[in-house]
Parts: sequence; structure tokens; C-alpha cells
Amino acid sequence: MRVALLNPRWDFAGSIYFGCREPHFPLELGCAKVLLERAGHAADIFDGHLFDLTHEEVAARVRDWRPDMVVVTTAPTYLFWRCAPPELRVPQQALAALRDVAAVKVAVGPHTSTTPAAAIRKLAVDVAVIGECEEALVELADGRRNVAGTIVRNGGDMIVTGGPRMTRFVGLPPLRWGEDWVRRHRHHHHRFEAQPTGPGAEVESSRGCPYHCTFCAKETHRDVYRRRDLAPLLDEIDRLAAQGVGYLYFIDEIFLPNRPLLEALAERPVKFGVQTRIDLWKPDMIRLLGAAGCVSVEAGVESLTPEGRDLLDKKCRLSTERLSELLILAKEHIPFVQANLIEMAGDDEALVQEWRDALRRRGVWANDPVPLFPYPGSPDYRRLWGEPDDSAWERAVDYYIERFGAFSDVQQGAPLPLRELEAVPA
Repeated sequence: MRVALLNPRWDFAGSIYFGCREPHFPLELGCAKVLLERAGHAADIFDGHLFDLTHEEVAARVRDWRPDMVVVTTAPTYLFWRCAPPELRVPQQALAALRDVAAVKVAVGPHTSTTPAAAIRKLAVDVAVIGECEEALVELADGRRNVAGTIVRNGGDMIVTGGPRMTRFVGLPPLRWGEDWVRRHRHHHHRFEAQPTGPGAEVESSRGCPYHCTFCAKETHRDVYRRRDLAPLLDEIDRLAAQGVGYLYFIDEIFLPNRPLLEALAERPVKFGVQTRIDLWKPDMIRLLGAAGCVSVEAGVESLTPEGRDLLDKKCRLSTERLSELLILAKEHIPFVQANLIEMAGDDEALVQEWRDALRRRGVWANDPVPLFPYPGSPDYRRLWGEPDDSAWERAVDYYIERFGAFSDVQQGAPLPLRELEAVPA
């Protein structure tokens, strides 16, 4: 079977989305491509975002390729599946441009994982994958019926078969990105200590997280922690380095201490960034993280009180004072260290400001506490409204807009209700 894997050209105008707007490698599609090809299928990725193509230009290329199956993702790369744009406007527009392509249409992403019936209806696709998509796509391409973790449109009915899916991931082969892909990837995600002088890339050394913080939307996708085999990961990294990549960003939900990986990275000519929890790192491993080439750490602290961290179900055993000491130690070995804070009702504003100022004097960036969006698929959403239904994304956006008067500066003005965004024509 010929499978076209589509990452649309993303537009975030009016969205509550506060993730990065730059193009990144669509790792879920890269993973699917390598597994599809290993199973004997032809697969190609059509990336409107990285290659700056309109929906119509992407559709023309897909049409010329003559696929039997077209796969569209509902979030801009795995990096943002847990904090995706709530609206489906962009994949709706991309699929509208492909309306005349006679192929099975499949949607994957956080929306199909959390609210599959609503997603398949809004996108008017034939199949949606619930959970991680790579192995399900291979089974669909193989022609298997009743593929676990899918919802299939059958006339006016929706047939749900199990789910959510979890890809084995551990033995994932090295991903391969063409020279033209690497040349266009100029963005160095979450890098602030130096200007990019060459291509960047994203890689994945682990998937899932052993913690269940209330704000994290991963219950239906990328949940159970798995660590990738080191040999194929290093093979992938070495190829990227040979293509001129000088900076990698590990998209892992949580980059846990991994001595063999860090020692291997220390021998390679690449810098890298990670997101982690500083309370999980011993001082010797923090030093090794810096020696391995880490130049950017985004560390979730979230609340300055034990009560606040308990409310978020952080399972953090360290005091705020000890967390501060580890952040300052990290800054001695890593050029950029960020401590993330969440807007918590019980945190004293003066205390927060004093703590931020103290850390900044030691070189650690501590952000202004951010109001969190109650993503469907997170414990926060369930605590407010129960299990997500077909109106979950609309409900969460309305709540967010009504509750908060100020938004992040990357949200480009006042966010719009979901119904307005999804009514915007291409």
C-alpha cells in the first residue's frame, strides 16, 4: 500500500495554543514511515509546515503521489501532543483540499485519542487512531480489519475497537530525514544561550512518563514510560550529526537520568536540550548532563509550596529550598536553566516574586506563573467535568477564556472560542 503521511501548514491565530510555532520534525510520522517501510509498504511524508506549503500545494503533491491511504495529524508533532491546539481548523482545511483524493483518510493525534467520535465527525475521515499511531497504521496498511485502537466510520455508525494504542517503541529503528529536510530545519527548540549556526533536529529517547501530574494530558497517549534501545538512537543521532545538525532537542515527556546515554552523548559533537524534573537528578548526574553537551533544561517546579505540589500530584519529596539548590547547581554546568511555575490559587504572589528574583540573580530563569488549560485527557479536566465527551474541547476553551483575563504573550491576542475557530474557512 502507498501511504501519504501529512503534517499540515499550521496556523495558530486566535488559538489558546502556547507551544512553539516553529516547524519541527513530525516524529510520529517519521516513526510511522520507518515501520511502514519495514513492513513492505511505500510511505512518504508531506510536510506543509517545514516546507512552507499551502494546503492546496500539499494536496497537489499528495495527489501526484497517488496514495491508497492518507494520514493527517491533529497536532504539530509529538512534542505537542500533550499541549496541542484545541481546534481542528488546520487539519480540517488540509483534508478539505484533499477531498478529491480517492484514498482512505485516517486521522491521528491527541484529539482522536481523547474525543475520537467528535474528531472523526469534524474531520470527516474514514478512520481515527486512539492513542499512539505507528503500529496501528501498519496494521491498517496491511489490510487488517478491526484494528485495535481505532474508530471506523461505517455509514452513519462509528465502530470502536479497543484502545488506546501504545506503541512498543523500545526497539524503534533509526529515523531518517532527507538532506532537504535537515537543511530547512533551522530552528533550535528551547535554545537561548547561542544563536543557531546550523540545522537543529528533534529526537526521542523515551516515551511516556511514570508520573501522573494533574495538568498533563497523556492518559490516552504517550502515558506508560518506555526507554528506547540505545544503539538505534545513537545511530539516528550520528546520522543527524553527519548531516550537519549541531543541536538536538529530546522531546521526551520527561528526560530521566540515563548514564549510558549521557556518556555516549559526551563523545559526540552535538549540543542538546531537555525537559525534566530537577528533583529526580542527583548532583553527579547534573554535572554529567552538562558535560554531555546539554545547553538547555526546562524543569517543572510548578508550585512553591508542598501543598501546591501535592495538589498537582507531583509526588515531589524535596523542599523548595532543595529544589532551588539543584536548579542553581544545574546553572553552574548548563548555560540555560528554566524553572516552570503554574498559577496556583494557594501560592503567595509576593513569595513567588521573591523566589523568582532570587533565582534570576543566580542565573536561573523562573517564568511568570502561567494559567493552565484543562486539556481533555488530563486529571484536571476530569476533576472539573468527568470523562471527556464530544464537547470536551469546546468546554475547556470556554472555561479558559472566561476564567483568565490575561494570556501568554505567545498566544497572539485574545483566544477565540473553538466554534469560531473551526468555522474559519481555508
